[in-house]
Amino acid sequence: MRPVDEQLERVLAAAVRPAPVRVAISDAHGLRSAEAVVASRPLPGFDQAAIDGYAVRSVDLSGASEAEPVSLPVVGEIPAGSRQPLRLQPGQAVRVVSGAPLPTLADAVLPADHTDAGTARISVHRGVPSAVFVRRIGEDVQPGDVAVGRDQVIGTAQVAMLAAAGRDKVLVHPRPRVSVLAVGDELVDVSRGAGPGQVPDVCTHAIAAAAREAGAAVSRLRLVRADVREVRSALEDMLPFSEVLVVCGAVAGRPGAELKSAFDGIGEIDATRVAMHPGSSQGFGVVGRDAVPTFLFPAHPSTALLLFEVFVRPLIRVGLGLQDPHRRVLSARLTSPISSRKGRRGYVRGRLLREQDTGDYLVQPLATSGTHLLSSLADANGLVVVPEDVSDLTVDERVSVAFLSARR
Repeated sequence: MRPVDEQLERVLAAAVRPAPVRVAISDAHGLRSAEAVVASRPLPGFDQAAIDGYAVRSVDLSGASEAEPVSLPVVGEIPAGSRQPLRLQPGQAVRVVSGAPLPTLADAVLPADHTDAGTARISVHRGVPSAVFVRRIGEDVQPGDVAVGRDQVIGTAQVAMLAAAGRDKVLVHPRPRVSVLAVGDELVDVSRGAGPGQVPDVCTHAIAAAAREAGAAVSRLRLVRADVREVRSALEDMLPFSEVLVVCGAVAGRPGAELKSAFDGIGEIDATRVAMHPGSSQGFGVVGRDAVPTFLFPAHPSTALLLFEVFVRPLIRVGLGLQDPHRRVLSARLTSPISSRKGRRGYVRGRLLREQDTGDYLVQPLATSGTHLLSSLADANGLVVVPEDVSDLTVDERVSVAFLSARR
């Protein structure tokens, strides 16, 4: 059997990283920038009021107090968006709203509650220092500043920075396209009632959801009968539109051999067993003229999801441009014992907890006697990884746990 790490190396070496594309900044959220975006203009673009109030020269308010207020004439009003230049003379005030350009010579904005809120003239009982409540030109971003760096994930703040830098589009690494196909005469769509001997297609729904969560764009195809020609036709339809292909169906025995024969002439699926439990029976290869990484997984959703987590998710993350495609791994103490098959790397779903007094991580193994059970998936937020040379782990032993997601 092939070691897990060796299989993963083969998978990641076959990663297809889609060419960067230019998209609207509204569609770039969550993607990785393929360029460094440099600001061509300052932000703010002009000196502006940060609050509603009065634009003033701070020196004119020196000594203002309740006992000795300073009186200033209000010589105008500047709304937000005004393009009319206005020059403030010594000893004057101009009413402004937040975002309005400051008149020339004004160096501060006086809040209305420092005054009697007059219209033609104000009585000021409290002054302000220079630069207070003013957004200076370029204080946020200067021309030449990097607004968004190359390979930076574009989040909400980055979208705002792109817009502020005057960019409506940005070059990004697009989401890898993942196609999911289920093969089997026993499968029926979940919208139909399963009759005797029939099985609802859970697998493609589960894998498609996992791929989206990993950051991929997903196509879930129709169910295909276990017929070589039908499978071959479906593969040829999908390959031009895929960077990753996942086929759920028979892996071992005669049915598996027949399914693998559908790839003859367009690629080869290596079905060497992998030293892991569950999921040792699987297949991987590159298919089509674009050498699309292609997985053959058992049709059982629990096992297929585990294999997706170990092999496909890192491949998708590499395709997104991430330097480290792996989950965060924590050290935790077991709350109950685990048995594993020696010689294979074990994967056990678990519920990761935090000890209140010490802050220590604990992990409660789930479904240790039934890796095929789906019901425990909803409670799992971690994956306990048992080394190949270990067969038994006892309570309070430390184990490595891949953190899957926060439980809600």
